Amino acid sequence: MKKPIITITGSLGSGKSSTADVVAKELGYKRFSSGDFFRKVGMDIGLSVLGLNIRAETDASIDKKTDDEVKKLNDMEHIVVDSRMAPYFVPESFKVYLDLPPEIAKERIVNNLKENKLRQESEDTSSSEDAYQKITDRLQSERKRYLETYGVDTGDKSIFNLVVDTDKNNLQEVAQIIISEYKKWIAG
Repeated sequence: MKKPIITITGSLGSGKSSTADVVAKELGYKRFSSGDFFRKVGMDIGLSVLGLNIRAETDASIDKKTDDEVKKLNDMEHIVVDSRMAPYFVPESFKVYLDLPPEIAKERIVNNLKENKLRQESEDTSSSEDAYQKITDRLQSERKRYLETYGVDTGDKSIFNLVVDTDKNNLQEVAQIIISEYKKWIAG
């Protein structure tokens, strides 16, 4: 069974949030970001995102809070979700993986940190290099936890309906590719 839900994940700096925003707007769908939800959980208890990830390695309740929120999306329709685990927790969704080489990702991440207020408040960084290292550390922490907790390798692209290289396509092109392929998928 297919549900009118698009789940988007991908490599660091690949444009998951920006892409999800554009796709949701174009389709008139609701929007959910597990990363934003997770950041708010951290801010509520006074931890940076990296600090929260490190605590989550020994405190399963932290991931459970976010994971439970993502699992609720199975009861919704017409929503675009950016989340590492949503493609696994919402299996009837159209699953998209955004790919980007690490050297390009670094530049994008540093630029986004300058503009994104929520990230500025939730990332404890002193320099661009520090910011990139902390985000990379966070990704490794997440991958380790998801593999241990769910047996899921979030870097495995084999479950996805669509993989898009965001280095070869700009934001609008990526969004249009997703929308076009999603419409074919949902109609098929």
